[in-house]
Amino acid sequence: MTQFSEVVMALDLGPLDSHVGYLLRRAQLAVFADILPSLAEHDVSPADYAVLTVIDRNPGAGQSQVAETLGIQKTNFVPLIRRMEARGLVLRAPSPTDRRSVALSLTAAGEALLARLHAAAQAHIDRVRDHLGADRYDALLEPLQRLASVSRPS
Repeated sequence: MTQFSEVVMALDLGPLDSHVGYLLRRAQLAVFADILPSLAEHDVSPADYAVLTVIDRNPGAGQSQVAETLGIQKTNFVPLIRRMEARGLVLRAPSPTDRRSVALSLTAAGEALLARLHAAAQAHIDRVRDHLGADRYDALLEPLQRLASVSRPS
């Protein structure tokens, strides 16, 4: 597993050091480097993990709703769901309330895999929290949630 360490930059980053987007991207790369090996052991990507989690928490939600909630384009979401269905993790069925919509739910195998993924994710969270310190970790969540909820430009 990746261990977080302080990185000393030899080059001057100029104004990049104060650009939230740049720093978020660098932070995302560091955080993903830590969790990717754990997810890869289960042949799952971060997007797969997010989709499984949202379906678990919202059984019967429509494909379009899950994709939109997670910011995944439909052209990318459909093959992702088809792969999960082929692996026996997700069931797709006509929505009982809207014949044009497809409702999603996890299979028993999907629920079992998700339990293992949640355990791996918790170990990852613990490492990040230890690296930052509990107070900083907790303080970081709210501003990130606010930034993540900002509407995307059309």
